Amino acid sequence: MFNLFKTKAEYSDIDSSEFTAKMNSRESVIIDVRTPAEFNSGHIPNAVNIDLTSPNFQNEMGRLDKSKSYLLYCRSGARSSVAAKLLARKGYENVYNLNRGLMGWNGVLEN
Repeated sequence: MFNLFKTKAEYSDIDSSEFTAKMNSRESVIIDVRTPAEFNSGHIPNAVNIDLTSPNFQNEMGRLDKSKSYLLYCRSGARSSVAAKLLARKGYENVYNLNRGLMGWNGVLEN
């Protein structure tokens, strides 16, 4: 019989220090879900840009390797939480959202 009371977090909100620690894993992929213009104005090092508002967003996310961890962020954490929910619902298990997005980021940015 299955457990009706079992709950599973879809993704985890993490702070800047946890995000930085997870960035150092070879299995982690950093995804910036902002627009290309926002991405080009400054982003977390080694991040890839997959724009949440792009019509190709679902296709690009669907090609990601489910065995890896995904660290998502945007400006405030709102868009990346939407993207994190979408990934989790598609069966991705290691999905993390940067709490407060770049507004809560304590690290460096690159152009």
